Amino acid sequence: MVYTRDQQDLFVRLCAFFARMGYSIVDAKIHTTSNGYALDSFVVMDPNERDSYRDVIALIEHELSAKLARADMVDAPSSGRLSRQLKHFPIAPSVSLQPDERGQHYILSIIAADRPGLLFLIAKILAAHEVNLHTAKIATLGERAEDTFLVSGPLLGNSAKTVQLEADLLEALRI
Repeated sequence: MVYTRDQQDLFVRLCAFFARMGYSIVDAKIHTTSNGYALDSFVVMDPNERDSYRDVIALIEHELSAKLARADMVDAPSSGRLSRQLKHFPIAPSVSLQPDERGQHYILSIIAADRPGLLFLIAKILAAHEVNLHTAKIATLGERAEDTFLVSGPLLGNSAKTVQLEADLLEALRI
């Protein structure tokens, strides 16, 4: 769980951290408070089960705190290998961006094949399009990722920019 003052590209930086450490984010909940703080919780899994539980906690607490204290550039994680199942039975990506019921924000729904660094890839594209993330629900169901984001941004009211965002996401999600 991360509780900190909201920062530029915070979600990108968090996703990059876990991806570079080799952890898979299997569930996440992202919340931004009205007073400018972020409360983000992640369920991560070490696919290689390298370290003991206590060692992982201490490492994440120390390294992540140090990383968030510095406003350095985001290091792109290395792309991992796809599972055999995804190679033979690919999941077609789906992106949907719709205004919410009050018309203040947009709901972005993404379905894609899960792979290492997927959430970082999505977060990076959202940041490149100046999309602000308010809440997120990340779910990994086997090889399938189903992510829903509540977003806003100055470009989302422009239909051409919205189509470009959807196209960029779809292109990045293709295996």
